[in-house]
Amino acid sequence: MSPDAIVIRRCQGLDELRACVALQKDVWNFTDAELVPLRMFVVAEKVGGQVMGAFDGGEMVGFALSVPGTRSDHVYLHSHMLAVRKDHRNHGLGRRLKLLQREDALARGIDLIEWTFDPLEIKNAYLNIEKLGAIARRYNINQYGITSSPLQGGLPSDRLIAEWWLKSRRVETLLATGKIPAFQQRAATEVPAQIYEWKGAPESRSVAQQVQERNREQFLRAFDDGLAVLGYERDSEGNGRFLLGNWDETWSYASQE
Repeated sequence: MSPDAIVIRRCQGLDELRACVALQKDVWNFTDAELVPLRMFVVAEKVGGQVMGAFDGGEMVGFALSVPGTRSDHVYLHSHMLAVRKDHRNHGLGRRLKLLQREDALARGIDLIEWTFDPLEIKNAYLNIEKLGAIARRYNINQYGITSSPLQGGLPSDRLIAEWWLKSRRVETLLATGKIPAFQQRAATEVPAQIYEWKGAPESRSVAQQVQERNREQFLRAFDDGLAVLGYERDSEGNGRFLLGNWDETWSYASQE
């Protein structure tokens, strides 16, 4: 698989939207009751959302789904799903899909894309914070309830809310230089690399839940103090570390509710 040969574009027609539904099931292994249905992908396209696809030789290997929202009289996009087939991961496809979302949003005068992500997913957090330049300053406890996806490991579906301010100095600096602007770290939250093993085995799931509950308290306390997630580190053993500080930009309407 050559990453350069993969085409990233808007999905076209019902067959490609059906391929999104099938890939969703493959990635998350949801029960049919929890799958986002074909109708929702169709509606997203019709009402100002986005369904972007990644295609390798005509075969879908990734997609991104977003829907429009409003807050404080501002229109923004909520990116509900980003999926990449297992054998095509770690080649930058997720980032390319997000950047196409950004390009499309800016062309329509939209400044913000938001999405939720599991704070225990180390690679995903690194992509969101370090490779895209999103920040996080809100935390939702058990947002989707206990889901059927094995990736959740039966734990509450706690989520951080990523705010991707598309024209912020932070994002524009990252895209121009490959690095996020420097900031003063005031707090940190750790995610051990063993979290996947602990979530995946019933006998150790309680250990994973203890990590989740500890981190939940740390995030809620930090956000109450006005801090935001501004950086993310991974060490040679695969452990993750959220870095929090005071964001010095004034993009704020999305965090008022």
